[in-house]
Amino acid sequence: EVQLVESGGGLVQAGGSLRLSCVGSGYSFDDYHIGWFRRAPGKEREGVSCIDTFNGKAYYADSVKGRFTISRDNAKTTVYLQMNNLKPEDTAVYVCNLKSRILEVWGQGTLVTVSS
Repeated sequence: EVQLVESGGGLVQAGGSLRLSCVGSGYSFDDYHIGWFRRAPGKEREGVSCIDTFNGKAYYADSVKGRFTISRDNAKTTVYLQMNNLKPEDTAVYVCNLKSRILEVWGQGTLVTVSS
């Protein structure tokens, strides 16, 4: 069974930083997208950032470019989202997502709250 477990959320003041982690298990395929979505109250789910493991390219939403950085550990089991210069509008539940040609898996999410 493929599982994704997130951690690292919390309460931070505007301008601060947080690093989210997503630990994946139960899969061995190499070609997939893994990354982060977020759900803010009253808003639609938004894609934040992801990595294409086929070519190693990273993608970012315009709203987070220059502030957020996605990366993977060498073992390729954990994906990180380094979030700097956080803004109140970044407040949301951040959910890890893995999508391959044969399946899509979601984590439970971790709450990020940015106070002004």
